[in-house]
Amino acid sequence: MGYVTGKTIKELREKRKITQRELAEKICVSDKTVSKWETNKGLPDIGIIEDLAKALGTSVAELLTGELCENDNLSANIKKMNFYVCPVCGNIITSVGQGSFNCCGIMLPKQDAEKCDEEHLLHIETVDNEYSVTMEHSMDKSHYISFIAYVTSDTFNVVKLYPEQGISVRFRKRGHGVFYVYCNKHGLFKINSLKDFKFLGRQVYNEIKSGNGEFDKDRLGEIV
Repeated sequence: MGYVTGKTIKELREKRKITQRELAEKICVSDKTVSKWETNKGLPDIGIIEDLAKALGTSVAELLTGELCENDNLSANIKKMNFYVCPVCGNIITSVGQGSFNCCGIMLPKQDAEKCDEEHLLHIETVDNEYSVTMEHSMDKSHYISFIAYVTSDTFNVVKLYPEQGISVRFRKRGHGVFYVYCNKHGLFKINSLKDFKFLGRQVYNEIKSGNGEFDKDRLGEIV
């Protein structure tokens, strides 16, 4: 993977119709610093790349590669989020466009998400305008959940998990979205439709059933 260029920063900034000063204020640098980046007289420190990507409305992967998504329909693109996971260090790279990514000297393959199976069940509840997500799964050093992500039409949130850690995360409720779970042994899983909930176990199953024993789509919408 390359590094961010001044051309990419300028293109993204102008696309968002913000000035150098406005961008600088978002990431706590001076407008002169932004000007230096855009004229290739300096480079942003790796420590602020994530904040810079957020301020420019793009992913870290797209910012670093310069391969920008041309489709202005962000809603359509973000739902097509691609995940790349390094098997050595566990680094997570995401992109809404196509790209080639390396980490630890390895060319990373795009993870193909499967529907959640019985071993990777999610328990999702609404608590204080947040989604509380838990699951029962091994968390030892040889077999564990690496991250859980929540993707909506305009937001992307991911929580990194580590061995020996409990699986209990929260996401701010933002309407209908897709949940992703990554297992270091079995790969990427997702939940984004009514039929996916057939695998979710008795507790969640009971929560989203209506009084007549049928799945309640309105109730399901509150959960996913």
